[in-house]
Amino acid sequence: MTEKLQANKLIIGLVSISDRASTGVYQDAGLPALQDWFTHALSSPWQAITRLIPDEQPIIEANLIELADDEGCHLILTTGGTGPAPRDVTPEATLAVAHKVLPGFGEQMRAVSLKYVPTAILSRQVGVVRGQCLIINLPGQPKAIKETLDGIFAAVPYCVDLIGGPYIETNTEVITAFRPKSAQRPK
Repeated sequence: MTEKLQANKLIIGLVSISDRASTGVYQDAGLPALQDWFTHALSSPWQAITRLIPDEQPIIEANLIELADDEGCHLILTTGGTGPAPRDVTPEATLAVAHKVLPGFGEQMRAVSLKYVPTAILSRQVGVVRGQCLIINLPGQPKAIKETLDGIFAAVPYCVDLIGGPYIETNTEVITAFRPKSAQRPK
Protein backbone atom coordinates (compact mmCIF):
# COMPACT_ATOMS: atom_id res chain seq x y z
CA MET A 1 0.00 0.00 0.00
CA THR A 2 1.37 3.41 -0.89
CA GLU A 3 2.03 5.94 1.87
CA LYS A 4 -0.58 8.29 0.38
CA LEU A 5 -3.21 5.55 0.39
CA GLN A 6 -2.27 4.56 3.95
CA ALA A 7 -2.51 8.20 5.08
CA ASN A 8 -6.02 8.43 3.58
CA LYS A 9 -7.25 5.15 5.06
CA LEU A 10 -10.26 5.57 7.31
CA ILE A 11 -9.81 3.86 10.69
CA ILE A 12 -13.11 2.92 12.29
CA GLY A 13 -13.52 1.74 15.86
CA LEU A 14 -16.46 -0.63 16.25
CA VAL A 15 -17.51 -1.21 19.85
CA SER A 16 -20.27 -3.61 20.85
CA ILE A 17 -21.40 -3.03 24.43
CA SER A 18 -23.19 -5.95 26.04
CA ASP A 19 -22.77 -7.70 29.38
CA ARG A 20 -24.10 -11.00 28.03
CA ALA A 21 -22.31 -11.05 24.67
CA SER A 22 -19.01 -10.00 26.25
CA THR A 23 -19.20 -12.98 28.63
CA GLY A 24 -20.24 -15.47 25.93
CA VAL A 25 -23.88 -15.94 27.04
CA TYR A 26 -24.86 -15.26 23.42
CA GLN A 27 -23.14 -14.39 20.19
CA ASP A 28 -22.66 -10.70 19.49
CA ALA A 29 -24.58 -9.55 16.42
CA GLY A 30 -23.64 -5.85 16.52
CA LEU A 31 -20.07 -6.07 15.26
CA PRO A 32 -20.89 -8.29 12.26
CA ALA A 33 -23.79 -5.97 11.35
CA LEU A 34 -21.52 -2.92 11.46
CA GLN A 35 -18.76 -4.58 9.44
CA ASP A 36 -21.26 -5.75 6.84
CA TRP A 37 -22.77 -2.27 6.48
CA PHE A 38 -19.37 -0.62 6.01
CA THR A 39 -18.20 -3.30 3.58
CA HIS A 40 -21.12 -2.41 1.32
CA ALA A 41 -21.29 1.35 1.98
CA LEU A 42 -17.68 2.54 1.70
CA SER A 43 -15.68 2.74 -1.51
CA SER A 44 -12.61 4.38 0.04
CA PRO A 45 -10.04 2.30 1.95
CA TRP A 46 -10.85 1.56 5.58
CA GLN A 47 -10.00 -0.75 8.41
CA ALA A 48 -11.91 -1.67 11.54
CA ILE A 49 -10.65 -2.08 15.08
CA THR A 50 -13.24 -3.99 17.10
CA ARG A 51 -14.07 -4.31 20.77
CA LEU A 52 -16.69 -6.40 22.59
CA ILE A 53 -17.05 -5.06 26.12
CA PRO A 54 -19.49 -5.11 29.07
CA ASP A 55 -21.86 -2.30 30.11
CA GLU A 56 -19.39 -0.73 32.53
CA GLN A 57 -18.90 3.01 32.22
CA PRO A 58 -15.16 3.06 33.12
CA ILE A 59 -14.48 0.26 30.58
CA ILE A 60 -16.47 2.02 27.86
CA GLU A 61 -14.68 5.32 28.54
CA ALA A 62 -11.24 3.66 28.51
CA ASN A 63 -11.97 1.92 25.19
CA LEU A 64 -13.27 5.09 23.54
CA ILE A 65 -10.21 7.04 24.68
CA GLU A 66 -7.83 4.30 23.53
CA LEU A 67 -9.49 3.99 20.12
CA ALA A 68 -9.56 7.76 19.54
CA ASP A 69 -6.26 8.80 21.09
CA ASP A 70 -3.96 5.78 20.76
CA GLU A 71 -5.35 3.83 17.79
CA GLY A 72 -6.05 6.97 15.74
CA CYS A 73 -9.64 6.15 14.85
CA HIS A 74 -11.37 8.80 12.76
CA LEU A 75 -14.79 7.35 13.51
CA ILE A 76 -16.05 5.19 16.38
CA LEU A 77 -19.45 3.54 16.39
CA THR A 78 -20.84 1.94 19.51
CA THR A 79 -23.80 -0.41 19.59
CA GLY A 80 -25.88 -1.14 22.66
CA GLY A 81 -26.38 0.40 26.08
CA THR A 82 -28.41 3.42 25.01
CA GLY A 83 -31.76 2.69 26.62
CA PRO A 84 -33.18 3.62 30.03
CA ALA A 85 -32.21 0.40 31.87
CA PRO A 86 -29.92 0.83 34.90
CA ARG A 87 -26.96 -0.86 33.13
CA ASP A 88 -27.33 1.25 29.95
CA VAL A 89 -24.48 3.75 30.37
CA THR A 90 -23.07 4.16 26.85
CA PRO A 91 -24.25 7.78 26.44
CA GLU A 92 -22.82 8.76 29.83
CA ALA A 93 -19.46 7.21 28.95
CA THR A 94 -19.46 8.86 25.52
CA LEU A 95 -20.30 12.28 26.91
CA ALA A 96 -17.61 11.89 29.60
CA VAL A 97 -14.87 11.56 26.95
CA ALA A 98 -16.30 14.16 24.52
CA HIS A 99 -14.68 17.45 23.56
CA LYS A 100 -17.77 18.59 21.61
CA VAL A 101 -21.34 17.33 21.54
CA LEU A 102 -23.21 17.16 18.21
CA PRO A 103 -26.90 17.02 19.26
CA GLY A 104 -28.12 16.65 15.66
CA PHE A 105 -26.92 13.05 15.51
CA GLY A 106 -29.05 11.95 18.48
CA GLU A 107 -32.03 13.91 17.21
CA GLN A 108 -31.78 12.38 13.74
CA MET A 109 -31.20 8.83 14.99
CA ARG A 110 -34.34 9.01 17.10
CA ALA A 111 -36.30 10.51 14.18
CA VAL A 112 -35.15 7.69 11.90
CA SER A 113 -35.98 5.00 14.46
CA LEU A 114 -39.42 6.48 15.16
CA LYS A 115 -40.38 5.55 11.59
CA TYR A 116 -40.02 1.91 12.64
CA VAL A 117 -40.78 1.66 16.38
CA PRO A 118 -42.55 3.91 18.90
CA THR A 119 -40.00 2.96 21.57
CA ALA A 120 -37.32 5.01 19.75
CA ILE A 121 -38.20 7.83 22.13
CA LEU A 122 -36.51 5.77 24.87
CA SER A 123 -33.15 5.95 23.09
CA ARG A 124 -30.45 8.20 24.53
CA GLN A 125 -27.97 7.94 21.63
CA VAL A 126 -25.46 10.75 21.21
CA GLY A 127 -22.87 11.92 18.71
CA VAL A 128 -19.69 13.63 19.88
CA VAL A 129 -16.24 14.66 18.78
CA ARG A 130 -13.09 13.73 20.68
CA GLY A 131 -10.04 15.34 19.08
CA GLN A 132 -10.14 14.28 15.43
CA CYS A 133 -12.60 11.43 16.02
CA LEU A 134 -16.37 11.33 15.58
CA ILE A 135 -18.08 8.99 18.05
CA ILE A 136 -21.69 7.90 17.46
CA ASN A 137 -23.86 5.63 19.64
CA LEU A 138 -26.06 3.26 17.66
CA PRO A 139 -28.80 0.85 18.75
CA GLY A 140 -27.86 -2.75 19.48
CA GLN A 141 -29.99 -4.75 17.05
CA PRO A 142 -28.63 -5.41 13.52
CA LYS A 143 -31.84 -4.26 11.79
CA ALA A 144 -31.85 -1.02 13.81
CA ILE A 145 -28.12 -0.49 13.19
CA LYS A 146 -28.69 -0.61 9.41
CA GLU A 147 -31.78 1.61 9.54
CA THR A 148 -29.96 4.17 11.65
CA LEU A 149 -26.80 4.22 9.53
CA ASP A 150 -28.91 4.50 6.38
CA GLY A 151 -30.56 7.56 7.98
CA ILE A 152 -27.51 9.43 9.30
CA PHE A 153 -24.38 8.39 7.45
CA ALA A 154 -24.77 10.90 4.60
CA ALA A 155 -23.56 13.59 7.06
CA VAL A 156 -20.67 11.57 8.53
CA PRO A 157 -18.05 12.00 5.75
CA TYR A 158 -18.28 15.80 5.81
CA CYS A 159 -18.11 15.82 9.62
CA VAL A 160 -14.95 13.69 9.45
CA ASP A 161 -13.55 16.16 6.87
CA LEU A 162 -14.24 19.09 9.21
CA ILE A 163 -12.45 17.50 12.17
CA GLY A 164 -9.35 16.61 10.16
CA GLY A 165 -9.96 13.02 9.06
CA PRO A 166 -9.57 11.42 5.64
CA TYR A 167 -11.91 12.08 2.71
CA ILE A 168 -14.53 9.32 2.84
CA GLU A 169 -16.11 8.12 -0.39
CA THR A 170 -19.22 5.97 -0.42
CA ASN A 171 -20.87 3.43 -2.67
CA THR A 172 -23.74 5.57 -3.96
CA GLU A 173 -25.92 2.49 -4.42
CA VAL A 174 -25.94 2.20 -0.60
CA ILE A 175 -25.50 5.78 0.66
CA THR A 176 -24.47 9.08 -0.89
CA ALA A 177 -22.23 11.31 1.18
CA PHE A 178 -23.41 14.90 1.32
CA ARG A 179 -20.88 17.71 1.17
CA PRO A 180 -21.30 21.36 0.20
CA LYS A 181 -20.02 21.97 -3.34
CA SER A 182 -16.98 23.80 -1.94
CA ALA A 183 -15.95 20.65 -0.01
CA GLN A 184 -16.35 18.15 -2.86
CA ARG A 185 -13.32 16.74 -4.62
CA PRO A 186 -13.38 16.34 -8.38
CA LYS A 187 -13.96 12.79 -9.56
